[in-house]
Amino acid sequence: MKNKISYWFLSGLTVWLMILILRKKGIIIPVISNHFTDFITVPMYTYLIEYLMNKRMGYSWKPDLKFILTSVLYLSLLFEAICPLISERFTGDLLDVLAYLAGGMLYYVLKIRLMKKDAEAI
Repeated sequence: MKNKISYWFLSGLTVWLMILILRKKGIIIPVISNHFTDFITVPMYTYLIEYLMNKRMGYSWKPDLKFILTSVLYLSLLFEAICPLISERFTGDLLDVLAYLAGGMLYYVLKIRLMKKDAEAI
C-alpha cells in the first residue's frame, strides 16, 4: 500500500456519495441503490482500517480471511439484524448479507491473495 489513499477506495467513496445524493432526490436505481453499496462496504471498510493502522498508526498489518469473514458477520448483524429492530429506516435483507460476503470475498481474492503471490514471486 502506498502513502496515498487508493484510487479504488476514492472511486468507491465517490460512487457511494453519488448513490446517496440520488436517493435524497428520490432517484432509486434498484440493484445499484439496494445492493451495490453493500457489495463495496466490506472492501472499503477493510481498506480503510488497513490504511489507518499502517499509515497513520505505524503498524504493519494486513487483513486476512478471518478478518474479512468476521467483518461480514459484524456488518450483517449490525445493519441487517440489530438496526432494523431499533429503527424503521433499516430493513433486514438476506441479499444484503450476500452482497457483504461477495464483496469481502472479491476483496480477499483480488487484493490479499494476489498480493501474496506477488510477494512470493519476489
